[in-house]
Amino acid sequence: MGENPAKNHYALLNQGEENEMEIFGYKTQGCRKALCIAGYILSCGALLLLFYWKPEWDVWANCVPCSLEEADVVLLRTTDEFRIYSHKHVTWISMSGIIRSRLDYPSIAEEDSIFNKALMKPSLQVKSIQVQKIRYVWNIYAKQFQKVGALEDHHTCSAIHAKFGSGLTCNEQSLRRVICGPNTIDVPVIPIWKLLIKEVLNPFYVFQLFSVCLWFAEDYMEYAAAIIIMSLLSISLTVYDLRQQSVKLQRLVESHNNIMVTVCRNKEGFQELESHHLVPGDTMVLKEGKALLPCDAILISGQCIVNESMLTGESIPVTKTQLPQADNLKPWKMHCAEDYKKHILFCGTEVIQTKGDDRGVVKAVVLQTGFNTTKGDLVRSILYPKPVNFKLYRDALRFLMCLIAFATIGMIYTVCVFALNGEEAGEVVKKALDVITIAVPPALPAALTTGIIYTQRRLKKKGIFCISPQRINMCGQLNLICFDKTGTLTEDGLDLWGLLPSEGNCFQDVHRFPADHSLPWGPVFSTMVVCHSLIVLEGKIQGDPLDVKMFEATNWVIDDSSGHQTEGQRSTHATVVRPGPKANRASVEGITILHQFPFSSALQRMSVIAQEIGGEKQVFTKGAPEMVAVLCRAETVPSNFESKLLFYTAQGFRVIGLAYKSLQLGKQSTDLTR
Repeated sequence: MGENPAKNHYALLNQGEENEMEIFGYKTQGCRKALCIAGYILSCGALLLLFYWKPEWDVWANCVPCSLEEADVVLLRTTDEFRIYSHKHVTWISMSGIIRSRLDYPSIAEEDSIFNKALMKPSLQVKSIQVQKIRYVWNIYAKQFQKVGALEDHHTCSAIHAKFGSGLTCNEQSLRRVICGPNTIDVPVIPIWKLLIKEVLNPFYVFQLFSVCLWFAEDYMEYAAAIIIMSLLSISLTVYDLRQQSVKLQRLVESHNNIMVTVCRNKEGFQELESHHLVPGDTMVLKEGKALLPCDAILISGQCIVNESMLTGESIPVTKTQLPQADNLKPWKMHCAEDYKKHILFCGTEVIQTKGDDRGVVKAVVLQTGFNTTKGDLVRSILYPKPVNFKLYRDALRFLMCLIAFATIGMIYTVCVFALNGEEAGEVVKKALDVITIAVPPALPAALTTGIIYTQRRLKKKGIFCISPQRINMCGQLNLICFDKTGTLTEDGLDLWGLLPSEGNCFQDVHRFPADHSLPWGPVFSTMVVCHSLIVLEGKIQGDPLDVKMFEATNWVIDDSSGHQTEGQRSTHATVVRPGPKANRASVEGITILHQFPFSSALQRMSVIAQEIGGEKQVFTKGAPEMVAVLCRAETVPSNFESKLLFYTAQGFRVIGLAYKSLQLGKQSTDLTR
């Protein structure tokens, strides 16, 4: 009973993604179901156990292939080398209590959206399946299952600002909530009885049960009793450890499931609600002060300083800027290219500071909810680890096959010998089966489990937890472990060695740090003072270690009490830097940082627009020397620039290029593009 898939019977789920799967449609057939139930009874549950181990056989035996549109059961198969099968039942989501007519959601009806296309017009019902905590709904137009819980990628930057800037209506929000489900990363604590059954139904333990029953039938009591006690002990310890670690994982992720948030409602103002009601497309208002993010969101107004250590391990605050309103035909991710993450606030991270726009508001559009978020992906990778494919397992399986082959030869020989000697049929069967238990050691799983339990206890003392214990055996085979971690250049201990200013097209004398004489006031000094992404948090300057060292060398301070800066007809939140007590007496009272373009790895630089108090606006940039030199006027770049750069980099210095220009424009700073 194979698949024999037709085109409408087969499709790809998550095409092109890491978790790509093949999906096949099946329909349950009554007569096949009845025959299978009879088989369960006649085999005393052995057929049911076989179907538990082989879910694809269960589907092939109970169902017939059909189109995905008609299917009530789907068979899933991973496209990787492991080709693992699983099956899911198709469920229906009723919309009748929310939508009475198409007029209830006019804006969605006009939108090329899964929330519109998923609806069955006659019955207002949606077919859905849930695979590894992700929900997929049936798109009746595209004739395929599509993932929900994420904002469509086809939106452009301008479309996101226009469609979602003022928020969803209550009807739109209710519709999306029913289709997408709650915005929670819910890790259920598996009941002990389920863990027990799953552990006991392991093929090794089933074989052990068979062996023990055979030994009791042969009055081989002592060894059988010892194996039972050993197995029960190892199963109990495994279940206990899995339960404890399941509880710890749930406590770790549940903190973000119920946070009060403020959302914009189109034509209805602001509304306070619990974060599990959030849906893709909702517009959140981020207030001042620290706050945990309950979803992935795109920043559309204002600026945020975020602590992303939960995801990256880096404790350096990260600056997030608003999504540009560029009116183009490219989807927003393509338009922002590699820097799209500069506009995204990730679930589970902490907003530690906000800077409002001209209206003093910081808004973000919900991008992904629940297990679709970055944090959700992290949790799913723990809950559903990829299978291991190490040589140890393959060699162990080959060894087992060899033992079974020898046991089969032994069984045939035993049957022949005992039959020729005229033994009773029952005795012949028992002796023949006994050969299998001799060749394949039934105590093997219990011995392996005991070793894993002992190892888990040792790891637990080090604060290391594992909910997939079989991987511990694999770790014992590793000889070399490599870690890739940022820190070689950005670790503590980085210090400022010197500064090489230029004038005209010639380099001046090197200014060494620390030195008795301070750096004189000028463009280079101004660049060091303002061209950074530092913040003051709890009275301490925080940010990239390179920025911190350069700023501290100036002896200036960040005035964290500074508020809004009036610019034209608008008021914007600005940072002001002023001379500190140890600074040289400067000709300016301070400099206001009006706008910041954060560091971009693709562009290899960062820039700021700043203005001396009572002076003109200027642009300052800092980045890779080669890139900064390309941006500068040729007559201002020293003729020996390349040789000097090579001289310092060859010695292992980290070299940063600085540049500036005056800004003679009538536009507001926030309206300027990079």
